[in-house]
Amino acid sequence: MINIKIKVLPVICFMAAIIYGCDEVFPEAPAENELLDGPIDALSFSEQNRFLAGDVAFNDEIFTPESGLGPMFVATSCGSCHPGDGKGHPFTTLTRFGQTSPGQSTDFPAGAPQLQNRAIPGFEPEKLPLGTPFMKFTPPAVTGLGLLAALTDEQILKNADPDDVDGDGISGIPNYIDPPDYFQPKWFHQAVNGQFIGRFGKKAAAIDLLQQTATAYNQDMGVTSTFEPLDVATDLSVDPEVSDQTIRDVVFYLRTLKAPIQRDPEISDVIQGQQIFTDINCGSCHIPSWTTPESDIPALSNKTFHPYTDLLLHDMGPELDDGATEGSAETYEWRTPPLWGLGLSPDSQGGEFFLMHDGRAKGIEEAILMHGGEANDSRGSFEQLSDIDKQKLLTFLKSL
Repeated sequence: MINIKIKVLPVICFMAAIIYGCDEVFPEAPAENELLDGPIDALSFSEQNRFLAGDVAFNDEIFTPESGLGPMFVATSCGSCHPGDGKGHPFTTLTRFGQTSPGQSTDFPAGAPQLQNRAIPGFEPEKLPLGTPFMKFTPPAVTGLGLLAALTDEQILKNADPDDVDGDGISGIPNYIDPPDYFQPKWFHQAVNGQFIGRFGKKAAAIDLLQQTATAYNQDMGVTSTFEPLDVATDLSVDPEVSDQTIRDVVFYLRTLKAPIQRDPEISDVIQGQQIFTDINCGSCHIPSWTTPESDIPALSNKTFHPYTDLLLHDMGPELDDGATEGSAETYEWRTPPLWGLGLSPDSQGGEFFLMHDGRAKGIEEAILMHGGEANDSRGSFEQLSDIDKQKLLTFLKSL
C-alpha cells in the first residue's frame, strides 16, 4: 500500500496542476534576493559542475562514525553550522581556547584550539578546565567569500592605520598568521616575517579558504585530511577521512557562492538610512564597496561588490574582551564582520537574530550598542539619533 501511494502521489499533483494551475498547487519560489545560496553569474559549464560537487559535499554529506566523524566533534556536516549558507545558531556555536595573548606559543592539548563538545558512542565530549579563558564563535554566513578571497593584501593594507595617523579614532590592523604547511601563497599575498594576513574568521585567523575549510573539517567534525591529518582525540596523524578532491570542491563552492543581494535599495528609508550609516562613521570599519583584481576564476575578476567590511582587526572595548585570542590579535580585537546578508540572518537562525561574534546580541540595535573601543563615537552618535532616524538606519541594515 505504501509503495502504491508513493507512485500515485506525483500523478495526483500533476492532475491538480492541470485543473487548478501550477500557482494553486506549487508555492511561489523565493526571490533571488531572499536567498543566500546559489552560484555567482558567468561560471562555465565545468565550473558549474564543480560548484554542484562542492554544494553536495557542503550541504548534503553528513558524517557518521563509520565515515570519519569524531570521535569528538561539534557538528556532523558543514551545512548544519551554516544552514542555507547563512549564519549558525547557538546550538552550533564553537568554543575556542588556548591562546591568551598575541603571538603566544602555547602547547595546546589534543583537540585544541577548539572544544569538541559532542562525542560518538564510547567517547566523552571535551570539557574545559575551570578558569580557562575561551571565546564563543557563532558560525557566520558563507556567501560571497570568494570575492573577499580575491582581494589583494595591498588592498586590505591601504585601510590599515595602526597609529591612527588620520586622527579619526579608527586604527585597523591586520592579523598576521603563521601559515599551515600546505599554504601556497598567491601573487597577491605579501609575507611579513614568514607570516601572512588572515582575512577569514572572527579574529581573521585563516589566511585563505583552503585553511578555513580543512580546519573546519578537522576541528568541527573531527574529520582528518592530508591537509589536517591530526586526530582530535589523540593528536596523532591518521589516514585521511575525506579526500583532497572533496576539500578542494568545497573550497571552490565557497569561492563561487554569490554575494548577498540587497533588498529594496530604492526605498526612501533605505537610502536615508544608508546616509545616516555614513554620517555616524560606521563606514570607516564597515567599508561598503570593493573591486576585485584579475582572478583565476574569470567570474570573480574585476567585480565591484558591497560587503561592508575592511577585513581588519579593531579594538572593540573591554566588554567584548573574552580573554582569549588567535594569531597576532589582542584579546579585545575583532575582525570587522561583513554586513551583507544581515537582514536574512533570522532565516537560518530559527527566526531570531543571534549577532556579534558569539550570538549574544538578539537584535541589530542591541549589537550596535555593544560596540566599544574604536566604535565608541559611532555608538554615541547612534544613541543621539532621533527614533525616526534610528529606524531608518535599522531599515537600511536589514535591507543588506
